Order: sequence, then C-alpha cells, then structure tokens
Amino acid sequence: MKQKFDNVELETAVLIPYVNNSRLHSEDQVKEIAASIKEFGFTNPVIVDEENGIIAGHGRVMAAELLKRKKVPCVRVTGWTEAQKKAYVIADNQLPLNAEWDLDTLRLEVSSLGELGFELDLLGFSDDVLKQLTDIEADFPELPDGGKDPFQQKTFTVHDNQASVIEAALEKANKDPMLDSSLNENKNGNAISHICAEWLRLKAAAE
Repeated sequence: MKQKFDNVELETAVLIPYVNNSRLHSEDQVKEIAASIKEFGFTNPVIVDEENGIIAGHGRVMAAELLKRKKVPCVRVTGWTEAQKKAYVIADNQLPLNAEWDLDTLRLEVSSLGELGFELDLLGFSDDVLKQLTDIEADFPELPDGGKDPFQQKTFTVHDNQASVIEAALEKANKDPMLDSSLNENKNGNAISHICAEWLRLKAAAE
C-alpha cells in the first residue's frame, strides 16, 4: 500500500495512546512541554495512524490535555505496516538522543538568550545546568538524560580510530551474558559500565 501523509486537526478525546509505548513522561516534563506549547505554539504535529492511534507525540497530547486544548494538529499516516508503526514509536524517541551538544556553542547561545531576557526555563534544562551554562567560570555541565534522576547523559569526543574500537567493544559487551542490564534501559550505557567495571577489576587484580 502506498504511503500517504495528511495534515489534519483532531480532538484529543479521539486520540488513542499506544498501549506499549516505552517512553515515559513525568508530570514535570509534561508541564515543560505545555509551557513550550504556550510560548511557541504547537509546532510539532502528533503522528497518528488510520485509526487515530498515536504513533508519535504522546507527551504533546498529554500537554495539550493539561492546557485543556480540545484539538491538536496531526499528521495521519496511511500505508505503514504494523512493524513500521511499532518501530517508529521507538525510533522517534531514540534518534534525537543519539545527537550530541556542542557545549561551547550551547553556552554562547544560552548566555545570549539570557541577555535578551528570554525565559531560560523554557529550554528544558534543570536550574543547576542552566546555572553552569550561564556561568563562564563554571565547568561544563553533565547534561541529564531527560531530567530523569539518577540518569545522566555523558558526551565524549573521539577520533575515528577510537570510535571503531569503542563500537567493537560495545558490540562484544552487549553479547556478554554477565552484562547487568537491571539499572538502565540504554544498552550502550550498560555496556560501557560493564567494560569499565571489568577494566577496574583487572587493574585491581594486577596491583
């Protein structure tokens, strides 16, 4: 079936959340999304299927309901298989997390917005991170993963040669039956922790 995308406006009451959506939205984050919608408008349509099932945009729908908006802009997708729908629910959330911040540029932009009198809380960072970003003497912050304490998002810059080594190590670590995945849903985070723990164990044994 040929894929088709139609821009429509639908009532929030008819939108059906995906029952197996694995992306969680805290009450605080929904409030942040709602504040963003109030400031910038509904710039990112909700993606729905032929039956008004939500494929992407669960948090935006929750924020719209918080704002008591009866209708939201949507893109209705037709022609996707069930597998494509399931995959996009995950990919839409995971792909943005694979990007990295240029912290020098981010600090300049945040500082510039502060000087312009813009409400920095609307950027989505915690107060502690904003303080570090706007204080030129402070160390660069460790940006949190979605603000979900106790998780942290670590950012590193590596050479291409180093990247190939890291990717090979991650692949092997993820296949290790001794890998502990109980603390984190991010498999690469678990793999890095496992690799570091093994290195520390071997280092301690050699001393």
